[in-house]
Amino acid sequence: MTDVRRWLPDAALGLVVGALGLFEINGMTVYSDLVAMALFLVVVGTGAAVGLSRAQPGLALGLVWVICATQVLAGAPILLVQVTIAVVAFGTARWGSTATVIASALSIPAAALLTALLVVSEDYLSGIDDGSLRELIRAAYNVSDSWEVGAVVIGVAVLGAPWLAGLALRFMARAQASEESQVAAEQEAARAMHESEQAREIARLREEQARLARDVHDVVGHSLAVILAQAESAQYLTDVDTQKLKVTMENIATSARSSLQDVRQVLTPAASPEAPRSAALEDLIAGVRASGHEVVSTEVGTPQPLPPELEVVAFRVLQEMLTNAIKHGQRDEPVFVERHWPDGSWVGELRIEVRNVVRTGVEDTPPGQGLDGMRRRLEAVGGRLDVRRREAPGGPTFTVTAWVPVRTVSR
Repeated sequence: MTDVRRWLPDAALGLVVGALGLFEINGMTVYSDLVAMALFLVVVGTGAAVGLSRAQPGLALGLVWVICATQVLAGAPILLVQVTIAVVAFGTARWGSTATVIASALSIPAAALLTALLVVSEDYLSGIDDGSLRELIRAAYNVSDSWEVGAVVIGVAVLGAPWLAGLALRFMARAQASEESQVAAEQEAARAMHESEQAREIARLREEQARLARDVHDVVGHSLAVILAQAESAQYLTDVDTQKLKVTMENIATSARSSLQDVRQVLTPAASPEAPRSAALEDLIAGVRASGHEVVSTEVGTPQPLPPELEVVAFRVLQEMLTNAIKHGQRDEPVFVERHWPDGSWVGELRIEVRNVVRTGVEDTPPGQGLDGMRRRLEAVGGRLDVRRREAPGGPTFTVTAWVPVRTVSR
């Protein structure tokens, strides 16, 4: 329905041209039926060509040439209404395909030449009844003694100027479309960049959320495991051993305060807490011993200062290792902690290994958040993690080994 309404003005213009042509030939003196028929076809063809000049400019150009051929063959005179062929010239240049534009450009001099040839023929000119048209043709022809110059004048006046106007509008429309396309492309690029920035920000926030979750898990999980172990050990104290009971309760309070402080530091990045130093690893081991677990700790090689980000990784990984040992280990069996530093080199790996006997009734379970968090921490700094469960005479053992890169601290 929209397309029909779009072409209604063109169809109306074509009908008007046809009506004017019929009115024109109605008052002409025609000497034969062949010429009368030719004039009728010229009028109908001209109206159709004008009506199709926008929708089908190539077809409209073809109709114009059919009209010209009909007039020449039948010897029919030129009609004043045929000046409206200028609309077709405009349409072919404005809306036609590349081939149509080229064909219409070649048609203009050809049409001028044909018109000149017809005007040269006095017999043909004498057959034109319209006085105004005769004077227009004579004026163009009398511009020069050469009929070629007159042909150029006619062609430019009737066809050339509208064709050039259509071509200019065609290029202006293309330039505008190109500008609009460029603006749309820039807007699309800006939108894509905005979405990309949003995606990066969301990824950053999710990574930050995951990091906070891992830190809170490590801190709270370790502290609760130590507190639970200390509370369980207090159950086996005699009522008269109040001194050991006080020590146990003091250890529990110390672990709780330390846990709260660590959680505040994790949740308040603006506080800029100092990264745990190497000595803090010994504090972790001491805290597990205070809970009543026997810990056998060995350290091989010379401890070296680590960059803050690596110190945090080593601390959190050992913290999670000891937490798992307390939760799943046999209470009356020792927890073995080994730290191997690279010998005589500032570049290498710190190997941390925690091994414990698995408590009876504890089966293999899928990796949880603790193991996954350790693995992510280590991979983020170029380290790695190995988790193994082995059968041994004293019972199945659970061994977790982490390799933390050792690099020179910037000074």
